[in-house]
Amino acid sequence: MLRSVFRRHAAGVAVITAGHQGRPFGFTATSLTSVSAEPALVSFGISERSSCWPAVARAEYVGVHLLGEHQSELAATFARSGADRFAPPTAWREGPEGVPVLDGVVAWLVCRPVARIPAGDHRVVVAEVTAGDPAGEGRPLLYHQGRFGGLRP
Repeated sequence: MLRSVFRRHAAGVAVITAGHQGRPFGFTATSLTSVSAEPALVSFGISERSSCWPAVARAEYVGVHLLGEHQSELAATFARSGADRFAPPTAWREGPEGVPVLDGVVAWLVCRPVARIPAGDHRVVVAEVTAGDPAGEGRPLLYHQGRFGGLRP
């Protein structure tokens, strides 16, 4: 029932990234939340069964990327199990603290995880914002009824 109800809840789409053992990791998240302004904290959920969980579990810093409505394919790539998420056409660079930063996003943050809280089959990661850039262009990408889309004018 929970999934059926939350399919009706429109959510912004983010990609969370981390570096681990010299490799970039990342996944699509719709659970991103602003937690606190002072200190600046965000949270997101990740399944303990995710291939990215070992990287996020050990990461000193993570990247949080807010996707634009032009990036539904990027969101799908980072949601797809077994995909080489950082291969072309994904454009990215190493950002502050060595975090993989995606190009062309609406905004991005670099955050330092301060808590990884068990929550059922997931972990809720609370992270302090240490850097970021809100200067990207575009309207936000949303996830609703199992599909990616944009805001209607």
